[in-house]
Amino acid sequence: MSAASRSHLLLLACAAIWGFAFVAQRLGADVVGAYTFIAARNYLGAAALLPLVWLIDRRDNRDAAARCQAWARAVRPGLVIGVLLFAGSALQQLGIEQTTAGNAAFVTGLYMVLVPLAGRFFGHATPVATWAGIALAVPGLFLLTWTGTGMGPGDLLCLMGAVVWAFHILTVGRASSATDPLRLSILQFVVAAVLATGAAPIAESRPFAGLGDAVGAVVFAGLVSTGIGYTLQVIGMRHARASVAAMIMALEAVFGALGGALFLGERLTGRGLLGAGLMMAGILVTQIPSRRERAQEEAALRAGEELPPVPEPPSTALRG
Repeated sequence: MSAASRSHLLLLACAAIWGFAFVAQRLGADVVGAYTFIAARNYLGAAALLPLVWLIDRRDNRDAAARCQAWARAVRPGLVIGVLLFAGSALQQLGIEQTTAGNAAFVTGLYMVLVPLAGRFFGHATPVATWAGIALAVPGLFLLTWTGTGMGPGDLLCLMGAVVWAFHILTVGRASSATDPLRLSILQFVVAAVLATGAAPIAESRPFAGLGDAVGAVVFAGLVSTGIGYTLQVIGMRHARASVAAMIMALEAVFGALGGALFLGERLTGRGLLGAGLMMAGILVTQIPSRRERAQEEAALRAGEELPPVPEPPSTALRG
């Protein structure tokens, strides 16, 4: 098996893990409050990445001074990105309390369409493929979520979360070129966890109650989704083209719906299936690389450059 094929399989496994994390979130929503769940999963997520940081520092022979400098460079962007992570996570978790795991996965996946559109705020051009993707995704969103009187409240919260995720990804993209992505991940998880810890006593009648009953969901979302999923992403992106990697990671939404069907008994109607299909098509269309991007990917692969990993959650917007 070629190195590229192995990378693609690892990224597919990562997408499956992150898709099934929507099932864990839905199960957790039945037992604990949203902010309690967010705090627990992010504390575990930060802890899960610390061994990976240690291993990479050891591989790269970083001394104590270099490690301290790397942490210091990540503090400021980590604070900003952590606030965005908390906002996106809160909207998503509050939304998933009122919708299905499958709907939450597909609606959240729209951030991959919104990232290039939101990039206009950072002076980026919006490619034609993005407008084509929007033309497919918007009617798909309508078919999947419209109830006759409007969009369901849970789906609306997840859509608002997708907008936050888009700006989160763009901010990460700007910061990751000058900071260690793993340290940035850990710091953003800690910031989000601390904010959720502060919000839980205010927003929840019984903060942090029921964590024992939700331990499986929290462990999957915090340790498996972050520790194992992120490690697979880091390794898998070494020999994958950015555009191919992005398309594989987009399958996270499909795995979210599949997990909802397998473990929660969720079923999409014919209309919902059509909507989900249009949304998936829109997401994939936005990831089609231009001729210039394909040339850049070829040059990067020939030079042996690794793609910068983007912290989870959500999955990744690898291009641009």
